[in-house]
Amino acid sequence: MTDVGDPGRVYGGRSMADRRADRRAKFLQAAIEVLGTKGYSATSVADVCAAAGLARSQFYGEFANREKLLTDVYDLIQQDAETAVVTALSGSTDRDHRKLVAAAMGALIDSLGSDPRRARICYIEMLGVSDTVEQHRARRRAVWVGFFEATLRGEVGAEFDPPGGYRLAATAFLGAFTEVVSDWSRTPSPRPPVGALVDTMIAVLAAFVPDLD
Repeated sequence: MTDVGDPGRVYGGRSMADRRADRRAKFLQAAIEVLGTKGYSATSVADVCAAAGLARSQFYGEFANREKLLTDVYDLIQQDAETAVVTALSGSTDRDHRKLVAAAMGALIDSLGSDPRRARICYIEMLGVSDTVEQHRARRRAVWVGFFEATLRGEVGAEFDPPGGYRLAATAFLGAFTEVVSDWSRTPSPRPPVGALVDTMIAVLAAFVPDLD
């Protein structure tokens, strides 16, 4: 007899694992809407359940608490952004450094900043929640620093060493990017076009990397 908790068990042509994945996706998308409009402190579990059209018991089957929901939503947004950058870089046949940076920055800004809900979660709602959430944010920030460092090394080459080294350059660039996109995402219309932000970030990176300006 198949156990009722068996993820391979099929109901209506769909496995329990598929159904659970769908529930989780609904909760995460609902959280982007609710957290991104009301804010973390004003959002209850009941709010998210109502937006997802799911039960409270189903929420706790996926998330231990609101903090876990917040960090999981944050991870989803960050992973979407990383995928957008990788896709932009891999899809470019032009190895000109400036054009590569422009493609990557355009994709990253569009993913993180164009949707004000996603930007609010990343740049406002993740701040000041708890030490656990801050540590989670710091780990994700370190992943981005490592990503930028590896990308810079791969494109510029080992023969060049930027002032302070690649890791410091990547850290400085990420800090500038975060502040610029955070401010831009909160700017009422009409706000500067994405191209203006890309040009700004290229100017910042040009302080560390040759042949960009």
